[in-house]
Amino acid sequence: MLSRVRVWLNRTYAENVFFMDQLRRNPSDRAVEIHATHGDPDSPVLAAADTADLEPEGLSPAGYVEYALDQCARRGIDVFVPRLHQAAIVAHRAEFAAAGTALLAPTPEAIAVFEDKATAYEAVASVGVPVPPWRRVSSANQLLAAVDELEAAGHKACFKPAAGAGGVGFRVITRAPFSLMHLSGFPGPYVPLDTVLTAVREADEPVDWLVMPRLAEPEVSVDCLTGPDNRVRLAVGRTKNGRRRGFTLDDRWLAPARLIAEGFGLHYLSNIQFRMFGEQPVLLDINTRPAGGLHQLSLCGINAPWAAVQLALGEDPGEIEPPFLGQDYAVVSGPRPLRPVSLPRQRVEETGALLPAVPAPAAEPDAGVTTDAGSGVTTEADTPATATATATAPA
Repeated sequence: MLSRVRVWLNRTYAENVFFMDQLRRNPSDRAVEIHATHGDPDSPVLAAADTADLEPEGLSPAGYVEYALDQCARRGIDVFVPRLHQAAIVAHRAEFAAAGTALLAPTPEAIAVFEDKATAYEAVASVGVPVPPWRRVSSANQLLAAVDELEAAGHKACFKPAAGAGGVGFRVITRAPFSLMHLSGFPGPYVPLDTVLTAVREADEPVDWLVMPRLAEPEVSVDCLTGPDNRVRLAVGRTKNGRRRGFTLDDRWLAPARLIAEGFGLHYLSNIQFRMFGEQPVLLDINTRPAGGLHQLSLCGINAPWAAVQLALGEDPGEIEPPFLGQDYAVVSGPRPLRPVSLPRQRVEETGALLPAVPAPAAEPDAGVTTDAGSGVTTEADTPATATATATAPA
């Protein structure tokens, strides 16, 4: 009988509750126990795990490595999927191996290349992968010059941080002055150029942004599983065009993704994103971690998280081809349970007698119900609340 596998995910995205679900529903019918840690007690990954801890705040990368090694030893972790402080952790791969823990993460060299988008663009362009035109800027004058250059070539300019993930900080430049148009409807990515220039000039520190043309859809995210031998075991593209999502095995997307994953040591799970620049697919971004939408490959009959864990344990799953490509789909939100409330029940202290706005005759409250004499509001007494968190799931 095979022993159970103990997997740890640290401070990961809420969507990885589906990653955890897939590990438990693995086709090998192997028992899996999941440990999760996070800085937010209301993260749904803590509730989805078999065991969970809150992470200490304020640790340096070196301090976090010590914390992680202790967690692995105390919890008997077989496979660690690091997100927070990934670079510092993989630099100590041998120490984790000595503790009996395999790291499901790329090489230190790959993480160093791809944690900075400018370095990433330069690296992949050197091996022949097309990238969009871009400029790295740190000042208002550099930003203005980059925007002028792109607009003169007929492009709409946008910018994003040189380091970061998940589209955080992405904005599209507009020449329209700030007006009610920017305050109607839901917040959007458009920001007036004058407003951005003023903010950069008044900032205490220089910015570190990449300015480039806004690229067109479709956006294709290629999920790759690559072994320590630099051989890709799995590559499937997930397409996004507006709300419509789908899958592709088109070599326009997969061939450059395979080249990047194998050539730069993107071991285990990575996500390589492309968009269109004119008629040509170009690199958008590279994630050295499992994508939040990785679970969507289940619509193609693939359990990528489990295949990655097998590979980390030395159980090579071999070449993985999707038995079919799932139909197009949309992504919607759904509830996930949370752990019990971590904060103590709050009690409001009355500071003095309050007069009711409308006098009312005194009445005995119903059982289980209390009445606030000051406000006349009736509330349930000692009724526990049920909290849910929103995560992404395929329709």
